[in-house]
Amino acid sequence: MTNTVSEQYAGIDFSPILAVTEGEVITHSRVRDIRLASGKVLALVTLDNGRDHTRPNTLGPATMSQLGETLDALKARASAGEIQAVGITGKQYILAAGADLSDISKVGSKDNARLVAQLGHKVFGKLSELGVPTFAFVNGLALGGGLEIALNSTYRTVDASAAAIALPEVFLGIIPGWGGAYLLPNLIGIENALEVVISNPLKQNRMLKPQQAYDYGIVDAIFPAANYLEDSLAWADGVLTGKTKVDRKNEPGKIERLTKWPIAIKMARGMLESKIGTVPKSPYAALELLDKAKSGTKAEGFAREDEALAELVTGDQFAASMYAFDLVQKRAKRPVGAPDKALAKKVTKVGIIGAGLMASQFALLFVRKLQVPVLITDLDQARVDKGVAYIHDEIGKLEAKGRLDGDSANRLRALVTGTTDKSLYADCDFVIEAVFEEVGVKQQVFGEIEQIIAEDAILATNTSSLSVEEIGAKLAHPERLVGFHFFNPVAVMPLIEIVKTPQTSDAALSTAFVVAKNLGKNAVLTGDAPGFVVNRLLAKVMGEAARAVYEGTPIADVEKAFAPLGLPMGPFQLIDLVGWKVAAHVQDTMVHAFPDRFYANENFHALAELPEVVEKDRGGRVTGWTKAAEKLLKPAVGSSPASAATILARVQDGLAQEIRIMLDEGVVPEVEDIDLCLILGAGWPFIDGGASPYLDREGASERVFGDTFHHPVIKGIAG
Repeated sequence: MTNTVSEQYAGIDFSPILAVTEGEVITHSRVRDIRLASGKVLALVTLDNGRDHTRPNTLGPATMSQLGETLDALKARASAGEIQAVGITGKQYILAAGADLSDISKVGSKDNARLVAQLGHKVFGKLSELGVPTFAFVNGLALGGGLEIALNSTYRTVDASAAAIALPEVFLGIIPGWGGAYLLPNLIGIENALEVVISNPLKQNRMLKPQQAYDYGIVDAIFPAANYLEDSLAWADGVLTGKTKVDRKNEPGKIERLTKWPIAIKMARGMLESKIGTVPKSPYAALELLDKAKSGTKAEGFAREDEALAELVTGDQFAASMYAFDLVQKRAKRPVGAPDKALAKKVTKVGIIGAGLMASQFALLFVRKLQVPVLITDLDQARVDKGVAYIHDEIGKLEAKGRLDGDSANRLRALVTGTTDKSLYADCDFVIEAVFEEVGVKQQVFGEIEQIIAEDAILATNTSSLSVEEIGAKLAHPERLVGFHFFNPVAVMPLIEIVKTPQTSDAALSTAFVVAKNLGKNAVLTGDAPGFVVNRLLAKVMGEAARAVYEGTPIADVEKAFAPLGLPMGPFQLIDLVGWKVAAHVQDTMVHAFPDRFYANENFHALAELPEVVEKDRGGRVTGWTKAAEKLLKPAVGSSPASAATILARVQDGLAQEIRIMLDEGVVPEVEDIDLCLILGAGWPFIDGGASPYLDREGASERVFGDTFHHPVIKGIAG
């Protein structure tokens, strides 16, 4: 093994990947010399793709090649004594948002994928081999390769207002492959590195704030935005002259490796197996790299990253992840079928029918995001008071966490009012119901409210599976009614299914889409079909799980049979989360609509009456029934357990059939919308691409309807 990174990657021909850079938005490396107060000269490299902040700097092959040439020239100047340090920073607000993933997905072979990793290591590795200290001035967004630029530098500062700092690769089905998996644990210790590299990406791609990056020890200094660069340069000058001592609590010599490191890895592995199962490849590949980073040279660490990245980039899970990432980043932001937003009614006051938990969650979200008056009503004042108290309490919690200042919290509380007097709905522009899931009840409350509100006010129903058209059948103006289906927990889940009936006007629909966007949610247009998208497909999954149980399959075996789907939780774990009563209602709705394709059992309702139905392990996985549930199930369960392969094939084929039917019926415009709904509304994994790429790859689409959803099929590159 060679001693330096430069020697390690010398002589490699990178032309195969440089040939696929057509269309790359090149991030240029612009250099200017800065004479510091001490008289020393720092050559400052500014990364800039020439676009505004909406198009962040990215790191494609041509960009990397140019940066490499720039650093070679600076090394020569350092050797000649012309410069005493090198700094690297980005254009305003952005260091770099990581690799240009569109280029990575075009590499064409495993050998070329390895070249992408090697080029990054070769170029970034130069930052530690220039012969003078290097300083990364993290002036803004630094994701993936952007953060790895900093990690390869000698010293790092961060702007206190930087948007986000992260290594999000595991979220996308790959690993930090330009030094991050080796350098980070050796900089900040294994526990913190596990958090940044694995845990945060798996928590809906959580990012670090600058202060957290400083507290972890990722950066050496943090400065306010106002004079960030000037302060960083003065700090760098202090380091160069010896006036400023950089004290790192986790210097390599201070990191305990013999005991802590393997224990942390073992605990992380157990946590992963419990939380996500063993189907996702990238978290385990990252874990392996972090484990091995405790010993050996940087060159060895980089070589391991090269192989891991080549393996993952060419795999099926990365191909599906890139498809999913594109849906979430692009399609979700431009909803298909949304009318012109100019048609939307301006919403200056919101009414919420009901004051229970769901209604209170709505009220909190509407008042926080729209900052307009929000009215809640219920049948009696005690329920109303309880709802308002809950909302005020939640605002107080946000204030206590520092997410709201005192004035803002008081203003939000003042905007929320509760009453039993429905006449106060008169000046509401947008009224949503959160009442009992029964058509007659919803018809009745809307009938009352329609007499009070303005003619152009919009009515919205949060029904999860009932016909929106039927709910509006008795309205004088059914065209004003739209389905507006949230997912629980309301504050967290990013999807709203917006349901259009044959009567829904473009104005109502447009208002719904604008309101959803202003709430910070992603909206997908669906037709008025039973279960819409998410609940219809979840009902399919839950129904097949229930069918297997009633045939006689132990519940733990059923949960395991679903593992290859890679879902965030097993079917019974999900039922236990959403509630057995809700699940029973949804199954009944779907069986009533499509008796030949969906499964329900009358015992669902009996189970729903029990205080506890299933037993779970510490990780939340379902391990068995409670004694009360077992007693209730005993007479109803058969003696012909299904094999894991049979259960999996049934659910795969069932999903493929149902998605094909939904597309044929026009429930959504395209299959991409179904995948988007499953990703955003049910947490289905990026590594499946939602559902359709997975069903194509597994052969379910071909088995069911003799074709595939995608042409060509979304899969990894052959080796």
